[in-house]
Amino acid sequence: MRLPMKTKQKIYLSISVLIALILVTWYATKPKLDEGVVIEAPVKKGLFVISVTTTGELEAKSSEKIYGPSPTGLREARLWQLKIDDIIPDGSIVDSGDYVAQLDRTELTNKVKDQEIDIEQYQNNFTKTQLDTTMDLRAARNELVNLRYAMEEAQIAVDQSIYEPPATQRQVQIELDRAQRSFDQAERNYSLKYEKAVANMSEVATALRKKQSEYQKLIELSREFTIKAPKAGMVVYQRDWDGKKRGVGATISAWENVVATLPNLREMITKTYVNEIDISKVKTGQKVEIGVDAFPEKKFTGEVFEVANIGEQMRNSNAKVFEVKIEVNEYDSILRPAMTTKNIIITDEIEDALFVPLEAMHSLDTLHYVFTNGKRQQVIPGKANENEIIILAGLEEGDMVKLTPPENGDSYRFSYLPKEVVDSFKKSQPETPVEKTEKTQQDRPRKDGFKRPAGGGGGKGNRPKGGQ
Repeated sequence: MRLPMKTKQKIYLSISVLIALILVTWYATKPKLDEGVVIEAPVKKGLFVISVTTTGELEAKSSEKIYGPSPTGLREARLWQLKIDDIIPDGSIVDSGDYVAQLDRTELTNKVKDQEIDIEQYQNNFTKTQLDTTMDLRAARNELVNLRYAMEEAQIAVDQSIYEPPATQRQVQIELDRAQRSFDQAERNYSLKYEKAVANMSEVATALRKKQSEYQKLIELSREFTIKAPKAGMVVYQRDWDGKKRGVGATISAWENVVATLPNLREMITKTYVNEIDISKVKTGQKVEIGVDAFPEKKFTGEVFEVANIGEQMRNSNAKVFEVKIEVNEYDSILRPAMTTKNIIITDEIEDALFVPLEAMHSLDTLHYVFTNGKRQQVIPGKANENEIIILAGLEEGDMVKLTPPENGDSYRFSYLPKEVVDSFKKSQPETPVEKTEKTQQDRPRKDGFKRPAGGGGGKGNRPKGGQ
């Protein structure tokens, strides 16, 4: 059913009027841009805390290391790198003697097989040398027996020659002497052969024992490839130099053979890094407020006990940072290594200080001021933290300062502090390098003979307009 043309026009007109009314109402009620809202805050007095906030990671202050095979045994076996085949999950609770990890035995097994082959060869050499010496000594003993018989026969011939002519007697006596000399010589040779046989057997026996000892060391070393916990505790993976944990597939070396650690969870520290801008504020002995990201409701206290003297480069960044270690004062069973912490290092605490939000502070050249009571009040600022700044002079407790400049702020008159007040604070504070340079330039005469004006050449002309 189609509507008449006049009806459509009335509907369109009604909608247009409604939209116009909505726009007029919105425009009439919306806040005007030229009526900027100025937020004010009171000057507070009390304890002013200056801190450095960092993110850290919990770790045990002390821990028992779980070592792999003996470094000496590994070097003797010429095993330089060992792969971790299996290891229990990080954070597992173990008792003394419980299984922790298993190292790859492939290379060691090959060396054991080579040693077994070498031992068999040395055993064969020992047996062969033993048989050879036995046969040589037996032959030497048989020769001695035969020579003794020959000597006895020569003695009988001498005994029977008493009735023979002298020439015959002399001949048989010579034969006896020759037999005696042969026997004595053979007896000496036998003694030398015996000593040589003993030396040969000692040599091959020593070589065999050495191989057997090497083989036994490899067998004992093989048992050390199964890593067990030296005492009860929580197993935490060891980290490499790059921070990566030594899990399955990682390697240990003959020089650094730590597989995991058993941390003492009753003494925890948090290790953090402070940038080079703030490190000058951090000192040992400073108090720290510690929060654990995993348990936001838990709060702990700590103390800085170590600050690195040398900075280091952050990975994937040009920033220089210094390592800081913080001891956690309290013990709680929920604290675990590798938990992330938020550390608020209290670098300074000032009693009865006047301070305002940082947003309220403005500056014009070297002049610092705040907007208060319809004027721009000169102030002497002091130390600051992340949110607030100390006011040394120019304000009183309870004064209201504006956190954002008023729209007509340039028309506000300046209210300057007395010169003696400003000078007193300048004397009490050391000159900055920039101020020293400016002062030196002012005292140095110009080449054209004119003297530089005080205050950088601006004199009173540099003073902001508005008067006192």
